[in-house]
Amino acid sequence: MPGTRKLGRPTDHRKAMLRAMVTYLFETGKIETTVTRAKEVRSMAEKMITTAKKGDLHSKRQIFSYITKEDVAKKLFDEVAPKYTERNGGYTRIIKIGPRRGDAAEMAIIELV
Repeated sequence: MPGTRKLGRPTDHRKAMLRAMVTYLFETGKIETTVTRAKEVRSMAEKMITTAKKGDLHSKRQIFSYITKEDVAKKLFDEVAPKYTERNGGYTRIIKIGPRRGDAAEMAIIELV
């Protein structure tokens, strides 16, 4: 698993949260979250896109085992990965948007480039 941030969660909860966030990122194109979560989501999302660019059976099985929705995984192979065939990384962008109102946590928007 890339990254060493624990995000204040047990391992199984953290992995499930990141899977859900990566799935939602590919579904909608951008999400709003804290900066540290966005950095973790970025590392996993970029690994997923790089794996999907290969397009062979092994990579499809890896993607389908990580992405929680089947239609989002198909979208990753059919629409997202072909957009980045000539790009060697840097598929996402993190934009800081300031502190959250309740607890002043630094917020960010992560989106596909």
